[in-house]
Amino acid sequence: MYGPRRCYAGLMITMAVPAITFAFGNSFLQLLISRLVLSSIGAGFVIGIRLVAQWFPPRMVGRAEGFYAGWGNFGSAWAAMTLPWIANDLFGGEHGWRWALAINGLVSFGYGIAFLWLVKDMPEGKPFVGVRRTQPLLLSTRFDLGHYLRWSFPLVGAMGFLAWRASTIRVGNHDAAPVLSESALWTIYAVLGAVYVAHVLKTLQVNLPHLRAGVTDDMRLHFNSVAALNTTYFANFGAELAVVSMLPAFFETTFTMSSTGAGLVASSFAFVNLFARPLGGLISDAMTERKRVMIVYMAGIAAGFLGMAFITAAWPIWLAVALTIACSAFVQGAEGATFAIIPMINKRMTGQIAGMAGAYGNVGAVVYLVLFSLVDAKEFFLILAAGAAISVLACAVFLQEPKGSHAEDDELPATAGPPAKVSAGKPAARASSGRS
Repeated sequence: MYGPRRCYAGLMITMAVPAITFAFGNSFLQLLISRLVLSSIGAGFVIGIRLVAQWFPPRMVGRAEGFYAGWGNFGSAWAAMTLPWIANDLFGGEHGWRWALAINGLVSFGYGIAFLWLVKDMPEGKPFVGVRRTQPLLLSTRFDLGHYLRWSFPLVGAMGFLAWRASTIRVGNHDAAPVLSESALWTIYAVLGAVYVAHVLKTLQVNLPHLRAGVTDDMRLHFNSVAALNTTYFANFGAELAVVSMLPAFFETTFTMSSTGAGLVASSFAFVNLFARPLGGLISDAMTERKRVMIVYMAGIAAGFLGMAFITAAWPIWLAVALTIACSAFVQGAEGATFAIIPMINKRMTGQIAGMAGAYGNVGAVVYLVLFSLVDAKEFFLILAAGAAISVLACAVFLQEPKGSHAEDDELPATAGPPAKVSAGKPAARASSGRS
């Protein structure tokens, strides 16, 4: 509606506030709320997916999206390497970590200002075309409408799952009160239920008139493909976030090594993202069938995690590391392949589709990490392998090979009415019609 330039800049500027609040927080609840708000930064990467898709033709969009997202994860790794130095060596003392995190907030603020002035929504001479107002995804059939509502439920269900797990955790001794009381837990359930009901009502309000009026060709959407890509990002990015969280402790306990050494070994899983994710996009661009690339990558993830489930202290450490790197290459290559397809489903709704798939990555992380707290490492890796295997089946059955995915140009088709436009300095005009 307003274009990715304004949205991304606004997100980075706004997120400086909870970052600084977290840095100087003095209570567990304050830190928890700040961190939950900060998670919006990670979810906001989908804004860039739309931006990148507008600057590159279909034949190059996979490698471009992979390069963009790969550097995002490299930024995370860079922060992990530099923040301890800033906290311990640059500032030192008891509160060094607070100043290190506060600097993160200031960097976010400065980056947002720079992004606002240095980035354009579209190449010169091309208008930005998108939806005219904030609204749920526009579907093509009544069956897809029901399908979309079913796939929307896990987005709030994962938060309920996380709240349930938090209600079983006690900070301090066993006699301490849980992080969330029973009344607070049921309040969260009620709020999440209300959010979902409001989403359902809004979706019906927007889509029923849209379907009755007839869906134009440029607004058609194959929702089964969206659903299939939801499963891929659940199983690849969700697994990545979960594995990065547990892998250092896994290597430390399995091979009886120092925490520093385990951290360095486990970092191999994240480090390959810098080239593996762009490679996934590049292969998707180069091959004639993006669907086949997606299936092969997801099958590789299933095989990789299946192998990691059997890592023991009897293994040579080099073999365990080699398998970890190979599995990571498939995980992150699959992420690149996922976002090589998303812009092809419907150009106008790339942001909304990317947002849903990106949200499923976070849903996967929540589900996997909660399950990890209930099982041992071997069972956890087997669960990750099963998730990837289910995604293979979903892609084989539901994912549709995108049309024109290797075309020379990416011009949008003509629409029945005038498109919503955003120039470098003007927001999209609001229209009375819900169709776009």
